Amino acid sequence: MKFFHVSDVQTIELPRIGRADGELVIAEGSAGVPFAIARVFTLRAPLGAKRGVHAHRHCSQLLVCVHGSVEIMSDDSRDQRTFTLDRTNVGLLVPPTIWNSITFREANSVLMVICDLPYREDDYIREYSDYLEFRKAGAS
Repeated sequence: MKFFHVSDVQTIELPRIGRADGELVIAEGSAGVPFAIARVFTLRAPLGAKRGVHAHRHCSQLLVCVHGSVEIMSDDSRDQRTFTLDRTNVGLLVPPTIWNSITFREANSVLMVICDLPYREDDYIREYSDYLEFRKAGAS
């Protein structure tokens, strides 16, 4: 298994078509999303809410704030980096093995999450102490 680092987390710009009457942002496996899409879901939360707070063993995700603003803290057990998503055509590409914590910075912000794998509970690491052990075991 490959263990990724915070330096592997990156923002990507999705294709955007702007017009006088609005904009169209495209998220296709062949247009901006660097993997085959297996699952899409959205999160909406009040101001200050914290979501995520877990890591995935195998699943890659592209996080796109489609309304409002969210802050994402990514952690690889050694380094941390914080990203702000507040544009509909900018996503955060998060590979597996990275711990993420999402804070909603505006009321009723909506985060769309695009995944390369379907939901599997055993892919999640939900306790930070378990995550640290997981990373430590991978370093051996």
